[in-house]
Amino acid sequence: MAQQNTLKGELEVQQTSRSEVEIFSDLSRLCSKTGFAHAIAYFCFRDNIIRYQEGERLTSDDLMNLHSSDRLIRNEISTLIGLLFKQPIDLTLPEPHIMQDYINDTDKLLVELHHSMMISSIDTDDLKSGDFNSLSKGTFLREQIFYSCDSAYHFQYKELSVKKYLNDDPWFKRYKGYSILDLEAVFDGIGEVQPDKIESTHSEMQFKDPSEWSILPGFIFTIDDVSTKSGIDAETVRTVIDSFVAPSGNEGFNSMSDFNVTSAYPIIWLGNSQYLLFQHYSLQEALYETPFYWFYDDISYRSKAMQHRGEFTEKFSTERLTLVFGENRVLSNIDIVDSSGNKAGEIDTLVVFADRAIVVQAKSKKLTIESRKGNDQSIQDDFRKSIQDSYSQGLNCSNLLLDNSFKLYDSERNEVKISRTFTEVYIFCVVSDHYPSLSSQVQQFLKYETTDVIMPPVVMDVFFLDVFTEMLQSPLRFLSYIKRRSGYFSKLRASNELIILAYHLTQNLWVDSEYTGIYLADDISSELDVAMMVRRLGVEGNAIPEGILTRYQNTIIGRLLSDIESIEEPKIIDFGIMILTLGDTAIEQLNEGIKYISSLSLSDGRNHDFSLGFDSEGTGITVHSNQDLNEVAIPRLQSHCDIRKYREKTDHWFGICINPNDFQLRFGINVKGEWVRSDAQDAFVADLPEPQLLSKRKGLVNFTTKIRGRKVGRNESCPCGSNRKYKKCCL
Repeated sequence: MAQQNTLKGELEVQQTSRSEVEIFSDLSRLCSKTGFAHAIAYFCFRDNIIRYQEGERLTSDDLMNLHSSDRLIRNEISTLIGLLFKQPIDLTLPEPHIMQDYINDTDKLLVELHHSMMISSIDTDDLKSGDFNSLSKGTFLREQIFYSCDSAYHFQYKELSVKKYLNDDPWFKRYKGYSILDLEAVFDGIGEVQPDKIESTHSEMQFKDPSEWSILPGFIFTIDDVSTKSGIDAETVRTVIDSFVAPSGNEGFNSMSDFNVTSAYPIIWLGNSQYLLFQHYSLQEALYETPFYWFYDDISYRSKAMQHRGEFTEKFSTERLTLVFGENRVLSNIDIVDSSGNKAGEIDTLVVFADRAIVVQAKSKKLTIESRKGNDQSIQDDFRKSIQDSYSQGLNCSNLLLDNSFKLYDSERNEVKISRTFTEVYIFCVVSDHYPSLSSQVQQFLKYETTDVIMPPVVMDVFFLDVFTEMLQSPLRFLSYIKRRSGYFSKLRASNELIILAYHLTQNLWVDSEYTGIYLADDISSELDVAMMVRRLGVEGNAIPEGILTRYQNTIIGRLLSDIESIEEPKIIDFGIMILTLGDTAIEQLNEGIKYISSLSLSDGRNHDFSLGFDSEGTGITVHSNQDLNEVAIPRLQSHCDIRKYREKTDHWFGICINPNDFQLRFGINVKGEWVRSDAQDAFVADLPEPQLLSKRKGLVNFTTKIRGRKVGRNESCPCGSNRKYKKCCL
């Protein structure tokens, strides 16, 4: 009691100038106090548990506490657990006022510790001189690595673990005594036991005196608890659980960046058949991470395990991209061979859609302990092996892909013959593990090149790829996002890629050219978090965030997008991607315009059209509605787009022809080329009506009000550009 009061007094007068070592030492002493485990359980309940009314739908508001600046992040709680485990754990329940002191002092020390780490990470001389080189130094990145938010959902770790270790199943059976499916079932059992126990413990507290309040029993379980829930025999359950029980002692854990044994082995054995698990997320992560080290310690199996690990990343990437683009558009293990038969490159996964390509290079390099400690050389070495080498391989393969003198072969040595006239090639660098502060390190370290065809890279882990392909299972929407994400490579900042994707799903990602950079806060991901939990855990809620995935439902534009994907014509892919950048007013404008001209075509059997200019895009669209033969309709639309492009002095103009009966897309035109002035064209377009400019209007254009130029003579060329007489065309 006296010791606790003394420590509290020290905290009240402390200065943020104290060193990290001093603060960590105080935190270590605090965690060794009698009954401190009850305070950790309180933090886990306060900061990790999602609480919402039973029977109600989960909403983003229910997740707001997970994004509060006052909560402890998982790494901070893991630090407390590691320090608690450095000595025998005393579960005596402290008196309420002592418990409150534990909570208050922990919050204060962790805030001070974070401030200390931030201050020590920044070179003040650099800031004074305006030189921000310190942002790429290990001391600065160390803080980002520790405090970066999680880039994976807890359920992803279990789902992907089964895929990751399936080929290692014989090793598990031989050396661990259980299969990978047994392992999955036991973890499922623990995942079912703990929420029930936490809920019942919390409910029972209302019948107890406040001096007896503690949520800690909710985090304690037995072998029988898990066996009953999982249906796995008790002996197998015990064997699985013991594989993830922390070995006694954590002597080497003396700083925030040291290896913490309770992170790799998060279950604590309490004796009397009881086990303590504070953070279920940590257990799921350990399932994904820890077995690799078992394999690595088995020298005879190490190389095979590494082979399986690489195969998993490549296979998973292929499977997820196939979900979006279909089997016929996704190829794996493509060798690029020169004219002499020599292998010049290898693409792990290649996606081809119309005139777009995605080149995927997968890596399985992890961020090492030395890097987490802020070692500059180690951080850059890990980054080179994980990301830079992957990108360099992707760039080389992309250049070779564009060179038709090189041939492509699949894993069966069959030549792959595809059109290789690509307008855009995207390089995906995919890593197999959670890579803390990946987005920040990419911004600081990645050296990349671009051409008119090869775009800036998109760097991600397998967990983001999983979510990405889950939420955007449409080639057009997928390509539209990567076009913008790649284009904003140097402008967008966020803790991880999930936040940027979440922003896109709800707000339609767009960065105005006047901004040099945008930072997106973590809480933006809440709607996406809900959607993923609904999809993967079966909770009630919105499986589709309100935004770009809902705005086109049951609309003509939604139908058009589906038609564009099914036709897969390069000429109109750009049009589809452009549509996906438009706001609600523009979409409504297009829907209403197509309805109107289609009704006119049905009533008189003639061609009707309208043109819209998008001045923010520097382009526009002309829409024709008719049932004329293609020999007539295609040249007419082509000519109309040509003169519209010239009239608006732009390098790009789209045209589409709609069947007025069902609004189905008949064909599309994509006119590209540098604008060049012509006296003859000037005279021809002088009387052409101006298109509606959406961004310069409030509300919708009234399509029943015609904007007309001078009256055209019956025998003059038709203004639509068909090269036919007016009386034989639009009259």
